[in-house]
Amino acid sequence: MNDLKSTTINKRKIGAGFAVFVIVLLCFAITTYAFIMSSVSVEENLFTTGEVRINMNDSVPIITEEEFVFEPGMTVVKDFFVENESTIDVYYRVYLENVEGRLADILDVTLKEGDAVLYKGKASGMTATDVDSSEDTMEPGEVRWLNISFCYPYDGGNSGKNTQISFDVCVEAVQTKNNPDKEFD
Repeated sequence: MNDLKSTTINKRKIGAGFAVFVIVLLCFAITTYAFIMSSVSVEENLFTTGEVRINMNDSVPIITEEEFVFEPGMTVVKDFFVENESTIDVYYRVYLENVEGRLADILDVTLKEGDAVLYKGKASGMTATDVDSSEDTMEPGEVRWLNISFCYPYDGGNSGKNTQISFDVCVEAVQTKNNPDKEFD
């Protein structure tokens, strides 16, 4: 009789275990179905990306090595343009890179777009992080005229005698969409 009772108890345990297994399997199936349904894609959505491309002065140098010999009190002003050849609106900034030579710490540089001063300081400090970007959005196809002045101050005296400066003028642009803080990184 004990064997019959233990067999009945074992059958009940096996049946209960099987029922729990079926319930867990059913819950897993329902969860999987819900996950798949929440991940279904919607057709006919089109996403495009913009292209950022800038033309600075048609790649013509703004100032050349042979053009001027700087002396105290001398100021040179050069005009150039930046054109947005992008497919989207951009912010841009112009800066100096690879600045070398003792004149870099003597020459005062001012970069202007119209009346807005984008940079004013020594040539050695006109880095990408120290120059202000354009104030407003530049639309595709738009051209902006800027001028840059190089001034050898009177108080520089002969400290720059027989010295030189070399640098690259660079322009960098970023999209305006989703970039209200004008982040260039």
